[in-house]
Amino acid sequence: MENSEKQVCAIKTSVGGQALIEGIMMKGPYKSAMAVRKPDGTIEVEEWETEKMTGIKKVPFIRGIFNLIDTLIKGYKCLMKSAEAAGQEEEPDKFELWLNKTFGKAAGGVFNAIVTVLAVVLCLGLFIVIPSAVASFFGKFTDSKLALSAIEGVVKMAVFLAYIIGVSKMEDIRRTFMYHGAEHKTIFCYEKGLDLTVENIREQIRFHPRCGTSFLLIVLIISILVSSLMTWENLVLRVMLKVISVPVIVGIAYELIKFAGRHDNLLTRIISAPGLWLQRFTTQEPDDSMIEVAIAAVTPVLPENREDGAW
Repeated sequence: MENSEKQVCAIKTSVGGQALIEGIMMKGPYKSAMAVRKPDGTIEVEEWETEKMTGIKKVPFIRGIFNLIDTLIKGYKCLMKSAEAAGQEEEPDKFELWLNKTFGKAAGGVFNAIVTVLAVVLCLGLFIVIPSAVASFFGKFTDSKLALSAIEGVVKMAVFLAYIIGVSKMEDIRRTFMYHGAEHKTIFCYEKGLDLTVENIREQIRFHPRCGTSFLLIVLIISILVSSLMTWENLVLRVMLKVISVPVIVGIAYELIKFAGRHDNLLTRIISAPGLWLQRFTTQEPDDSMIEVAIAAVTPVLPENREDGAW
């Protein structure tokens, strides 16, 4: 029977995931799961209940920041678990040994907290402090706030693109991006109502409008627009205002990506276009073994009633 004859009602699904080290994490409306290819070739699958967003966490334009924090926390935990399952954990260095000796069982939590703080500081430095400082330097040559905002935006976008393109050239990251492609292709296959087979998934495209890469790029573009309205009189005040505005920017970006994922028209295609282009670097074509991992990760999280997972 042809694939077209096997199709059921196509939907836009809320089921989504994240590429891991030799694996994939998938999140459904009721259950979540991660599947990792172990060194012996078998696939290890772990399942858990999906935490519901309630109260203020469901309010439009506010839910975005809560979803981002939740995704980062759970994504990091799954990433660490996948490294262990895939046999890619490294021997602890002197700092990790000191943490284990000093904090005992709490060492893992302390280490994760330190990594999180460093990551936040790095992001603030790369995408807020440095672009503002570079633009302020050019303030010696022009009084145009529009020109300074444009320079800041160019620097911010250049840093982001250089990072994405740079890491995409690394062999280990390239494999993770291949799993990213497998995740997208599997979601597309499910949305079309096709059977989740390697053959059907292989035929799908790997660029999805609800991708986290698209979300980050939209956040970046909105931050450039919002920053253009802020004062240039005081660099410290400008940086503080930009930090304070992050939850607002994330909230707007989340609603835009959600809207683009639900509809297919000229406006949503314009919104999605930059992110879809960037996915040429953050996703790669997977091999069949990676698609098998994606199937193992998504199968446990799919609701019995397809409509329960509608986006």
